[in-house]
Amino acid sequence: MDWQEDLRRLAASVRSRLKERASTLNRVIGPDPVYIAAYRGYGGAGRVLLLGRVLENEGLAQAEPSHSKLRNLLAMLKRLESDPQPHARVRVRGEAGMREIVADDEGFIRQWIEMDTARVSGWGSLRLELVTGPSVAAQAPFLVPAATASYGVISDMDDTVLQSHVTDFIQAAGMVLLENALTRLPFPGVAAFYRALECGRTGNDANPIFYVSSSPWNLYDVISEFLNAQGIPAGPLLLRDWDLGPSLLRNAAYKLGVIREILATYPGLRFILIGDSAQEDPEIYADVVAGHPGRILAVYIRNVSRYPEDPPAMRILVERISHAGSTLVLADDTLAAARHAVANGWIREETLRSIGEEKQADEGRGGKEPTPGVQEAAPAPTVVIDSNRTTRESD
Repeated sequence: MDWQEDLRRLAASVRSRLKERASTLNRVIGPDPVYIAAYRGYGGAGRVLLLGRVLENEGLAQAEPSHSKLRNLLAMLKRLESDPQPHARVRVRGEAGMREIVADDEGFIRQWIEMDTARVSGWGSLRLELVTGPSVAAQAPFLVPAATASYGVISDMDDTVLQSHVTDFIQAAGMVLLENALTRLPFPGVAAFYRALECGRTGNDANPIFYVSSSPWNLYDVISEFLNAQGIPAGPLLLRDWDLGPSLLRNAAYKLGVIREILATYPGLRFILIGDSAQEDPEIYADVVAGHPGRILAVYIRNVSRYPEDPPAMRILVERISHAGSTLVLADDTLAAARHAVANGWIREETLRSIGEEKQADEGRGGKEPTPGVQEAAPAPTVVIDSNRTTRESD
């Protein structure tokens, strides 16, 4: 959408100007302390994807629901400013020994590290140390799916897990700039549904969940804290750099590349894809389904329009889903996707009750404390495309 590209350009422009002013200020009062922001990566087949960034510590306070919108705005501007340490040298320590890597010109670390992943089941970590300058270290977590995993989940974030209203510029900008991790809203029932997917059909599958988003790395702490606060399962959180340049506009290509890399890392694992109809998810997922026949169990798309199956991208997804013999569920109700997962034996039937109860609580009907944020959208129909059969379950 045009306004999304405008928002990215605006963010990059603000960031560039803040950097210029920060550089002037640093010459007067000195730079902020440096730290290593370690991001959750993943591993398998004898290697681990290490993710992180070396940058100045802006001293952001822990988010609180009581924080004012002005305080949230100031914190977000600090995140956008985030002075990186270009070409910082970082020492990586793990069971396989020690090696040194160099961050890129924006301070980012993205490196595949060889190690014996067969000895790891679930979460592991690598120690990162700054080679020069102050004594700085961090633990970089990574996930190696357990042998019990029966499938994996790849999920979008905005308007899939986190209410963002990306179809409305004013509301979307307000969510990003004026709210914090504890004042953002999840979609009703999402946390319980994702916990059910993680537990799988046995209750102990430990299915991995990967979050792939076009949000900038500057928001990593906000999204990570949001997932934790809402009780949504932790998983590798794969965001992107919003730096100035042509790559800023290639959102679909970026997300498609990340998803393909995940699928290539686990060639023996099938996946469920979860996204929304507002952005480029239908187009991206259509390419994934077509390029990986037999690998995609189902595609769950959250409705954000009355007739989401009408746009060309959605029609292409429907055609490719049918050709690949997979299933597409379009719904604005988490329970619709959960019932489909139960019917196919991907989650346990008894989890429907907890998903329904949490959905009611998130909607303010189950005793959960109200959370400020965006207004609830009008309901949309549920459409199921199962190979060559299409049903419209509600209107």
